[in-house]
Amino acid sequence: MPTLPTYALISPARDEALFIEQTIKAVISQTYRPLKWVIVSDGSRDETDDIVQKYAVSNPWIELIRMPLRWERNFAGKAHAFNVGYAAVANLQPDIVGNLDADVSFTEDHFRILASKFAKDPELGVGGAPFREGSRQYDYRYSNIENVWGGCQLFRRECFEDIGGYVPLRGGGIDYVAVISARMKGWKTRTFTDTVCIHHRAMGTAQQGILKAKFRLGVKDYSVGNSALWEAFRTCYQMSRRPFVVGALAMAGGYSWSLLRRAETSVSPELRAFLRAEQMHRLGRFFHSTLPSWPRKSKSSDINQLSAS
Repeated sequence: MPTLPTYALISPARDEALFIEQTIKAVISQTYRPLKWVIVSDGSRDETDDIVQKYAVSNPWIELIRMPLRWERNFAGKAHAFNVGYAAVANLQPDIVGNLDADVSFTEDHFRILASKFAKDPELGVGGAPFREGSRQYDYRYSNIENVWGGCQLFRRECFEDIGGYVPLRGGGIDYVAVISARMKGWKTRTFTDTVCIHHRAMGTAQQGILKAKFRLGVKDYSVGNSALWEAFRTCYQMSRRPFVVGALAMAGGYSWSLLRRAETSVSPELRAFLRAEQMHRLGRFFHSTLPSWPRKSKSSDINQLSAS
């Protein structure tokens, strides 16, 4: 059995008093604990800081860093908070650095399982697990196993530095862009279904309704460079998920609105081209595997068929 790599966790947290205690208990119960866990309170106005401090007293490997109150809430703030936490663990030189959202939980062997994947494959740059919200979970027989959900996203430290870390994007998608950037740099990225994260808040609904969240998802899809063809198929897929049809239309509306006003994208032309090439390749594989294949007759068979007619 290869030696398990060391790891450190960083959790940007903003007003997470409702869920963060579940996350803390899940990390404390791990059979393989991190060298350090830095929880960066990004201007929280609820009891988040008090809850973290209560557990940090008896667990000195947990550190709370408080950032100033910030009235505006956007995804760029998460990247800035993460960077503050990354600076706090840099002196430890962990083999793996992980972003952990403050509203998830998991079984006690979660990080032991994921660390073992990095130990077995030195080319693995980003790894993680599927997430579950209630009864909802992606079926990775049909979803892209190379995508890694951002709620618990582990990076080999060399990979994280190779991609330049998380890029502050106001519209979101920082975790998605990080995974695409890693593959563009030649690293492997993978979701491992041996374990799972329980996500306790519906994605994108921290301060907005579900339809507004879907609209913003479409805006984000455009900003990170998704092709229009890919988005059309993505919209069709979303129609089968709650809220049925209207959620998909809201997402398509967000993408179309950005497209019509020619909004700027948040990524480099190189990354956008790489992403779209991946998307077209996946669509090609999908149609190749689902459409019936008709065997091509040999020339002699063609001639025999014509003669018989």
